[in-house]
Amino acid sequence: MIRPILAAFAVAALSGQATAPPPAADQAACPEMATALQGLMRNDARLRDWPQLLRYHDANAALAPPASGEARVVFMGDSITDNWQQPRYGGFFADKPYVDRGISGQTTPQMLVRFRPDVIDLKPKVVVILAGTNDIAGNTGPMSNEDIERNIESMAELAKLHDIKVVLSSITPTSAYHTAERAVPQTTARPMARITAVNDWMKKYAAANGHVYLDYFTAMVDGSGVMKTELTADDLHPNAAGYAVMAPLAEAAIQKALRK
Repeated sequence: MIRPILAAFAVAALSGQATAPPPAADQAACPEMATALQGLMRNDARLRDWPQLLRYHDANAALAPPASGEARVVFMGDSITDNWQQPRYGGFFADKPYVDRGISGQTTPQMLVRFRPDVIDLKPKVVVILAGTNDIAGNTGPMSNEDIERNIESMAELAKLHDIKVVLSSITPTSAYHTAERAVPQTTARPMARITAVNDWMKKYAAANGHVYLDYFTAMVDGSGVMKTELTADDLHPNAAGYAVMAPLAEAAIQKALRK
């Protein structure tokens, strides 16, 4: 039997008026309802801060302005950028004035909304943008290749307007070597044809606008045209070996941008 307090919370959550979860005793009485309500709470929080501006709000406020002569670099991206901070993947550019502002699951429209507080306001010399794979997967709704390209172009234009050098990172390849762990293979959720099409556009756009194109794709793809199995554990995210491939490529692209 569903307790009245659970039913009331469900109505409040659906209307966006829920403020606190039901007591543990009520949740224990109906675990299925409790699980559903927890999902509603997560969705409610996501809707209240859709671009996740709060994720780095405090970190941005605590970050001192760049020191004189410091070549600060901000990495803007999704989980592939976000995960780079984890020690198990080798860490994130130790002893470098590089700032990670990746957020797992994000798409280009979300990044565009938070581009000012998470990039521009930090006054970097360079921004490294890695985005698009979650757009292709439809994380925030259907997105055409043109939609992705326009959002990337908008971020690049904002950066250029504020004298920030732009590094545009290719979308990394996917594979289907670990499909037993997923209901839908990554190559289906994120087709390689779409990835290569956006990357081709990005390379041309970077060349035409004085930006640097960072080609992770070529270094991470195998002879069959998908991500090398040794570089990923889930057919999408790099593992430690994957980041070991990406790091020197990113550093070379940053130095090239700084010389422009």
